[in-house]
Amino acid sequence: MKIVIVGATGTVGKAVVGALQDRHELVKVGKRGGDLQVDIADTDSIRALFKKIGSFDALVSTAGKVHFGEFENMTENEFAIGLKNKLMGQVNLVLIGRDHINDGGSFTLTSGVLSHDPIRLGVSASLVNGGLEAFALAAAIELPRGLRINVVSPGVLVESLPVYGEYFRGHEAVPGSRVGNAYVKSVEGRLTGQVIRVL
Repeated sequence: MKIVIVGATGTVGKAVVGALQDRHELVKVGKRGGDLQVDIADTDSIRALFKKIGSFDALVSTAGKVHFGEFENMTENEFAIGLKNKLMGQVNLVLIGRDHINDGGSFTLTSGVLSHDPIRLGVSASLVNGGLEAFALAAAIELPRGLRINVVSPGVLVESLPVYGEYFRGHEAVPGSRVGNAYVKSVEGRLTGQVIRVL
């Protein structure tokens, strides 16, 4: 399969690449690195990406940023970061990607544990992750041409603890190899409309 991996240069993206690269043709996309670049918060950038790629069989997105901060100090501006980037960025990969993906293809998006297990400073992430999961569940029943969509919801990765560990006190970290397998399940399996949790 020809698989587009958006966010391929990040921690989760590298785990996905490692899990799929032996069996498939991968197009690795990053914001600054990878084979091609995209800004998922910019629909023109997404359109230009798909024009370069052409048709493909599956898309995996592990991209998107959100604001972490004290809820009492947050305004619409802080929430807008995650809504524009991680939520609508991934939604737009699906909306625009529909016109380029082959029949029977699949989309796999990324949410995260905070959709159902919130932490202090993570209100925006919880909102965005929950929205992504609801989007996939609903989109799955209307996608045409045998297309599938799932969301992988990982806990904090072992490899991410140096950066995010202080936010996730008491959480069991999951190794990247286990997270990568969840994307394999979505891409190579037949599930649709599922939230695949890796805890």
